[in-house]
Amino acid sequence: MAEGANENIIPINIEDEMRGAYIDYSMSVIISRALPDVRDGLKPVHRRILFGMLELGVNYNKSYKKSARIVGEVLGKYHPHGDTAVYDTMVRMAQDWSLRYPLVDGQGNFGSIDGDSPAAMRYTEARLKRIADELLTDINKNTVDFSPNFDDSLKEPTVLPGKLPNLLLNGASGIAVGMATNMAPHNLTEVANGIAAYIDNNDITIPELMEYVTAPDFPTGATIYGYTGVKEAFETGRGRVLMRAKAEFETTSTGREQIIVTEIPYMVNKASMIEKTAALVNEKKIDGISDIRDESDRNGLRIVYDLKKDAIPNIVLNHLYKYTQLQSSFGVNNIALVKGRPVQLNLKDMIKHYVDHRHEVVIRRTEYELQEAQKRAHILEGYLIALDNLDEVIDLIRKAKDPDTAKAGLIEKFDLSEIQAKAILEMRLQRLTGLERDKIQTEYDEVMKLIKELEYILENEDRRMEIIKEELLEVKERYGDDRRTEIVHSADDLTYEDMIPNDEMVITISHQGYIKRSPLTEYRTQGRGGVGSRGVSTKDDDFTEHLFIAKAHNYLLIFTEYGKVFWKKVYGIPEGSKTSKGRAIQNLINIETGDKVRAVINVESLTDEEYVNNNFVMMCTESGTIKKTALEAYSRPRQNGINAITVKDGDRLLEAKLTNGDNHVVIAKRMGKAIHFHESDVRSMGRTASGVRGVTLESEEDKVVGMVIVDREGANLLVVSENGYGKRSLVEDYRITKRGGKGVKTINVTDKTGKLVAIKEVIDSDDLMIINRSGITIRLAVEDLRVMGRATQGVRLIKLNDTDIISSVEKIEKIKTEDEELDENESTETNEDSETSGDSKE
Repeated sequence: MAEGANENIIPINIEDEMRGAYIDYSMSVIISRALPDVRDGLKPVHRRILFGMLELGVNYNKSYKKSARIVGEVLGKYHPHGDTAVYDTMVRMAQDWSLRYPLVDGQGNFGSIDGDSPAAMRYTEARLKRIADELLTDINKNTVDFSPNFDDSLKEPTVLPGKLPNLLLNGASGIAVGMATNMAPHNLTEVANGIAAYIDNNDITIPELMEYVTAPDFPTGATIYGYTGVKEAFETGRGRVLMRAKAEFETTSTGREQIIVTEIPYMVNKASMIEKTAALVNEKKIDGISDIRDESDRNGLRIVYDLKKDAIPNIVLNHLYKYTQLQSSFGVNNIALVKGRPVQLNLKDMIKHYVDHRHEVVIRRTEYELQEAQKRAHILEGYLIALDNLDEVIDLIRKAKDPDTAKAGLIEKFDLSEIQAKAILEMRLQRLTGLERDKIQTEYDEVMKLIKELEYILENEDRRMEIIKEELLEVKERYGDDRRTEIVHSADDLTYEDMIPNDEMVITISHQGYIKRSPLTEYRTQGRGGVGSRGVSTKDDDFTEHLFIAKAHNYLLIFTEYGKVFWKKVYGIPEGSKTSKGRAIQNLINIETGDKVRAVINVESLTDEEYVNNNFVMMCTESGTIKKTALEAYSRPRQNGINAITVKDGDRLLEAKLTNGDNHVVIAKRMGKAIHFHESDVRSMGRTASGVRGVTLESEEDKVVGMVIVDREGANLLVVSENGYGKRSLVEDYRITKRGGKGVKTINVTDKTGKLVAIKEVIDSDDLMIINRSGITIRLAVEDLRVMGRATQGVRLIKLNDTDIISSVEKIEKIKTEDEELDENESTETNEDSETSGDSKE
């Protein structure tokens, strides 16, 4: 080797070289490939495709061109990468299930939601959508910067003018090096209103903006389940949005239940989802499905899940949500390029950067239009001077030996610029007519007016903001549509509660498990002994079993016969009229087959520590076992419920009541006896304990019919027998004993009265709601019943048919509407014994 051959070899540290090279590579990926620009919401490949299509002239009002021709144009001029990358990007921009507002209008096979590949680019055709035109509007008016393309032969835009906020409308996703972005699509109408609100008030808060932009709006519709993730994403730029398919239950003509899915979450491959669900059904991970069919056609998506005979639709659907992509999440991660740097953005940031970009576009466009107007005004001024001195101009031109001499002569004689002189020489003879002169004068006046207007825009920022708003609202008017994605608030969403009035509701649960809520005002007060008005429409063998008042925001703790407890917000129960049947409770809570709702506790709050630690749930079974547990043990709602008490074989949970730790307990038995003790006799136990003896039963026929907690001052005990007799007695009439005894007589049970069916703690201001097995309801005032001795048989409360008996008695607060007061006044004027008034007294 010759001496000095090593002179050009520079030793370097491989670590430093790799670090430098990798940083250069990662920055290149971040800036020129994977992340969208905050201003127009596009990555370079999307921008190049749209600009290439504009240059090629495939606008929305022109004919389609072969996709291969468009891809070739973009590859050859702006994007020196693989043709597949360009074609796949263009295809996605044409798919209405991928983009909320598609930018490319495709003709031919552009793939499907099942993940089918599009046809090859030689078979398909495309052109721009009209909405894409709004992104490119004014690009030729020096509104954006251009940079040289890869071989310096052409210029390409670094950003598009973007008359619509594409980043928010269509979102974006991309994986860079060391970071990724995943931005959700939104609704144009909402976003336009939100940006207009921001322009009106730059200090608007994100919660205020969320009144306009309520949540992401996905192209495939479906529902957003729970609002917490949306709120986080809007406030911080990161959040998890839970999406659920839109499903409903149908019953076939043969009585077979079906789950019908009509919308699926965004980015879910329908065919693959159905395939995976079928595999889970075969592996017995999901029970209750007998067949799955895809009945989707050109009219829309429809997936049918046939259920087995004993399957409960709500439970099957919850399993589908849990194990399949019928429920999936969209991890929002709003990272976009701001001035070439990746930044995480919240909702307000994205709107601010978009408005700043539009502001710059409006300034640059106005400056360009002003320059053009001034150039035109300059030429028109030259024309007017020439027309005012027409004979001299013609004479001068005629005498000149060549155009240059003529031009120099015009400049010298009339003090014109070179541009004006040239324009005069190029004027056509027809412009010398009188009519044409008027046209030039009119045009000059209009141009001068335009110049003034443009100068005003450049001087006045408020006017520029007004223009941005006007253009945006015009775009909204043209392309705005309704939301596709519905927001379904989960029970934890307190933000949603604020929108629901905290009204009092009557909750009814029937013997066969149908539940509904109705406004309290639907029920009316009648006098004691009335026949009653028609209540719930039920089947012949069904009747109302539970009926109570609760406010819309309260939690209901629903206890079942087998000793389980489920949670439900009152507003989450379907609303129905007084006469409607309601919804099967199995569709609302995952209650197992054979189990039945036995008690419902109305709880104000599960989050207030003091409240849940100082209140208790007292439970009583039919065989006389009782148990007390702190409410805190039931303060963490779970979808599938939890064990509230261990119930022994042959027994069942009968009652569950809320206590404050210092209440008196009275338990009544079917054969007419009751026991009275203080709740301090029962220690607080764990959730799964089975309890202690509360009362002793005296015969096989005997059983507990009810337990009351005496917690109101001046309260009496009211007992009702199955044949319609009842009475009020003083609590003091029942001597206090220890728990576990046989009790004392509470009503004289005879064949006339029938066995005991209910015991209630009442005060004068309560009303009673008495429900017969036949479904008749009567509401009467407690104050109409006088207080009697403990061992009497009572008075008739309600007239019954020979075959009818009382099935349920509930006390409710007395609330009279104006109509009811009117009715009462009228009824006192009519004969008390008349059948029409329903007020006959015994």
